[in-house]
Amino acid sequence: MAHDPLYAISPVDGRYRDKINSLEDYFSEAALIRYRVRIEIEYFIALCELPLPQLRDVKPEVFGDLRKLYREFDRADARAVKEIEKTTNHDVKAVEYFIKERFDELGLSDYKEFIHFGLTSQDINNTAIPLSLQEAVNEVYVPALEEVREKIGELAGQWRDVSMLARTHGQPASPTRLGKEIEVYAVRLREQFNLLNDVPCAAKFGGATGNFNAHHVAYPDIDWKAFGRKFVQDRLGLHYSFPTTQIEHYDHMAALFDGLKRINTILIDLDRDFWSYISMDYFKQQIKKGEVGSSAMPHKVNPIDFENSEGNLGIANALFEHLAGKLPVSRLQRDLTDSTVLRNIGVPLAHTLIAFRATLKGLGKLLLNAPRIAADLEANWAVVAEAIQTILRREGYPNPYEALKGLTRTNQAITAETMSEFIDTLEVSEGVKKELRAIRPENYTGV
Repeated sequence: MAHDPLYAISPVDGRYRDKINSLEDYFSEAALIRYRVRIEIEYFIALCELPLPQLRDVKPEVFGDLRKLYREFDRADARAVKEIEKTTNHDVKAVEYFIKERFDELGLSDYKEFIHFGLTSQDINNTAIPLSLQEAVNEVYVPALEEVREKIGELAGQWRDVSMLARTHGQPASPTRLGKEIEVYAVRLREQFNLLNDVPCAAKFGGATGNFNAHHVAYPDIDWKAFGRKFVQDRLGLHYSFPTTQIEHYDHMAALFDGLKRINTILIDLDRDFWSYISMDYFKQQIKKGEVGSSAMPHKVNPIDFENSEGNLGIANALFEHLAGKLPVSRLQRDLTDSTVLRNIGVPLAHTLIAFRATLKGLGKLLLNAPRIAADLEANWAVVAEAIQTILRREGYPNPYEALKGLTRTNQAITAETMSEFIDTLEVSEGVKKELRAIRPENYTGV
């Protein structure tokens, strides 16, 4: 029976499937099998190129056909591996047997016992999974994040000169500029991405307990550590972890997940700020014909995109936190908890991509309500008290803070007129008074 998204247990594979389809090439069961085939084939080719004495007669011309086994890997191949697994009850061994069958078809039967030679399952898993993660991040996640960053930067530039009342602790504070407030997020994302970019994707490749025991006993004169480093770093483009136990220690992967979590946290902060701006009527939202904001209140246009993003980022971060905290911990040489956990690394990335799309949609619907922002500034002349008392400090005026405190903490509304009247009472030069009168909420925005 074909999969029906209406019956999916997770919204990642149901409601939101069309938003994260690109990840199936990296994190689906079929993708994991394909990556395992890729590692096994590249390992066999590396042994031929070494060469092992028994593989000297393998012609380089056959390498292209071997690479087709993973480059042209399709649904039928994935199903064939799963059929073998019904007998082996072991997923990596099923891949080995699948490749051996293809070796028979390619006339390479004499060499098929060098498939998976000297390896343990984790030599395949701990290269295949980091490789899939690295390629997914580079090919799917980074472009999506860049799109969000570019949109944020675009809005920062568009509204760079819009004066706006700032709020600290929710209370009116020294004015700022809307573009600058948005630019804060662009810079935060850029700096955290630079840190993320420094985290290597590491792989383990060293036999059953990380020491190349089987390799060394069969071919003691070969520098297997050097072979492993060259295979992982030069052929796969991953960072080589050595020494290790049976498994990669996952410290670098944990750092990657922590970095992804920090970026998500920044976007949660952004989502909540824009939610607040919309609730303050600083922004209206574009709506499509036929859309409904509330099932009961026809006037409402809810900030649902920012809410959707925040919710998905929260789920993603909960999973990233578990992955980062669990994976580096394993009993002695290894327990099996990493295996089932690693199968879920695509899930938080999926929720992250869903959130990115929602944030972009929300940002794209914003309509600046300039009159409302200007009215808020005009209604809060008290915020220029900081400017006035600071200039009075410069002039050596006695107790300037206390003088402004007495003015601004009365129940009297502070307006342009009352502020001008207060300036008239100050015993300072007319030049200083002129300077003070020029200060208005909309121009007191700093640099």
